[in-house]
Amino acid sequence: MKKIIAAASFTAILLVSCTPKASTSAATAGTSTSTVEQIAQGKTIFESSCGRCHKLPDPASHNPVQWVGIMNAMAPKAKLNDDQHKWVYDYIISVQK
Repeated sequence: MKKIIAAASFTAILLVSCTPKASTSAATAGTSTSTVEQIAQGKTIFESSCGRCHKLPDPASHNPVQWVGIMNAMAPKAKLNDDQHKWVYDYIISVQK
């Protein structure tokens, strides 16, 4: 019985730790709530912050869900605050359509 409880506990912990956290900057992949001005600011940030370290990726090279993961990984490296993170994501999604 102890082995079953231990296995169930381990499984529950594993599932919780593997569940992706909701992004504060992109609550729902593929949706934008930014204004036109914020999206324009996102373009500027994308070009200046992202382009500082590497070639700019084509926004159409990934789908909105993939961009959430990419943005979550790269925004801290670019030292983007939550608003800047959201604006860049919304810019990328806006040019895919």
